[in-house]
Amino acid sequence: MPRQFEIPAFYRSPILSVIKNSRKTQDRLRKDISPSVLDLGTIRFKLARHFGFCYGVENAIEIAYRAIEENPGQAIYLLSEMIHNPHVNQDLQARGVRFLMKTDGSQLIPFDSLKPNDVVIVPAFGTTVEMFKRLADIGINPQTYNTTCPFVEKVWNRSEQMGSQGYTVIIHGFDNHEETRATFSHARQTAPSVMIRNMQEAHELAVFIRGERPATDFYDAFPGRFSTGFNAEADLQRIGVVNQTTMLATETQAISEYLRDAVSARFGAANLSHHFADTRDTLCYATSENQDAVYGLLDSGGDLAIVVGGYNSSNTSHLVELCEERLPTFYIRDADEILSRDSIRHLDMEHASVITTNGWLKKNSEQPGPIEILVTAGASCPDATVDAIIQKLAGLANVSDRIEEALRVFA
Repeated sequence: MPRQFEIPAFYRSPILSVIKNSRKTQDRLRKDISPSVLDLGTIRFKLARHFGFCYGVENAIEIAYRAIEENPGQAIYLLSEMIHNPHVNQDLQARGVRFLMKTDGSQLIPFDSLKPNDVVIVPAFGTTVEMFKRLADIGINPQTYNTTCPFVEKVWNRSEQMGSQGYTVIIHGFDNHEETRATFSHARQTAPSVMIRNMQEAHELAVFIRGERPATDFYDAFPGRFSTGFNAEADLQRIGVVNQTTMLATETQAISEYLRDAVSARFGAANLSHHFADTRDTLCYATSENQDAVYGLLDSGGDLAIVVGGYNSSNTSHLVELCEERLPTFYIRDADEILSRDSIRHLDMEHASVITTNGWLKKNSEQPGPIEILVTAGASCPDATVDAIIQKLAGLANVSDRIEEALRVFA
């Protein structure tokens, strides 16, 4: 039986708990990615099969709130945001937790102000080897309230294993993201390591792997994103690809396959297993499930999509990208972004700015029937936040009284 975490009740949703429990009972193997439909008459919500808090996030929240409960009156710090959700982080701060750094690593509170009896929570993204040592040197045990996601640690362990076998670790992720910085730090302890952001950079790296560009050019092509002592001539002969767990799973797979083909072209298909490590087991199940569920959601059709999550959430941004390919999509943090039936405030990812769109809640086809809204959320988004959005939209459409009846199909 899957582990049940102790999550504060205010993160739960009376609407979504009914729907999710029903789907879990009907589909215990979690293979059906068709959406759940909450039909309120003039408005119809199609909810992605999988979304919201994942195993790693629930684990982190349980540990963080336990730290608060077990240390009344004591100074409690988080290295940075525990997860990329503003409501969770704000609630922790309201309970007295202070952040030592911003997500980019810049300092908020000097480390020399910490005392050995202070509590420091390691966020779900993990942290660097150097930071673990720095805290230990102060006299703080960073493992006491370490909320690092087990699937992030799995990537670290796989990287270590690859290094012991003589492979170089290629990390697919954003080099300014906490998780990628942490993975890079752990990987480079035992293996030459390189960070690449996307397929374009995989193409650039493949040129060096195939020997089509002088190895001496590598260091200018990937400044600041390779481990100390990296030897481009020798270290690109045996490689494996791991990922920041919140990236698009399909992109990581495509990058891995492309680099595998580059290795095969250089060293021959017969020698592929010696030169390329199989790292498919490092993909995060929740990232893959949530993205697969969005494909199922989009295939069901709809007029518009709402994607809910923190505006600095990597995994949420990829769900937005998938939806934007098919229909009008609005990336919002919470119900407060829905200003009225006519106006919505949302993140425009292309321009990295929050904008207001008018005339958003409408059908985008001439087919008769209700407005169909596709809904999903990032892995760090509480169900209660999505619940509030459904409630607000139902209220604006004057169909709140139909929610209870609509839920009966899931009873």
